[in-house]
Amino acid sequence: MAPSAEDRLDLPVVGERQSLREQVAHALRAALITGEMRPGVVYSAPVLAAQFGVSATPVREAMLDLAKEGLVEAVRNKGFRVTELSDRDLDELTEIRRLIEVPTVARLADRARAESFELLRPVAQQIVDAAERGDLLAYVDADIRFHVELLALAGNAHLVEVVRDLRKRARLYGLSALSARGGLVDSAREHLDLLDLLSAGDAGGSERLMRNHIQHVRGIWASKPE
Repeated sequence: MAPSAEDRLDLPVVGERQSLREQVAHALRAALITGEMRPGVVYSAPVLAAQFGVSATPVREAMLDLAKEGLVEAVRNKGFRVTELSDRDLDELTEIRRLIEVPTVARLADRARAESFELLRPVAQQIVDAAERGDLLAYVDADIRFHVELLALAGNAHLVEVVRDLRKRARLYGLSALSARGGLVDSAREHLDLLDLLSAGDAGGSERLMRNHIQHVRGIWASKPE
């Protein structure tokens, strides 16, 4: 079935350097992050496959991967629906992140760890660079990497996996709008500021910045696409 003009997404034709499944999943994540794929809308794997220029199989496989992350849900005999998080969902995710990440990051503040923090500075700069050029997928990829690698310094692998899962499920609804307004760079620079505080051994400052950063993200989530 050919897609109608209003249903057609701006998707790339995929190549062969990565597996088709990985490439399709990457492109679909980008469409989710930018809001091009809208919450509540059901997308057909064959229709998406036609736009990618591939068979339906890698698209279904990629969508199943996204379903495991809670980003879409299967609709029997129809396709996949983009999941929509309620304000309560977003508040609860914010609370969990605050309970886990704020005290963990604050405990990391130690001048003796300065070298480890400096290893994260290039990743923090990648977040800023991606924000400045409006590359939302690169922004999110670098942001997840930064926070996961920072938390890994606490030595609790289970904590890291919990946070990684939370971040996958809570895509940034309002990221595209924030980028368009020029406000994404300010949020991005908070990562560099956090490294400065941690390297200085400022636990209190690190805790305050991390708490504000998570609340800032909740504010971004509040700007859901129409």
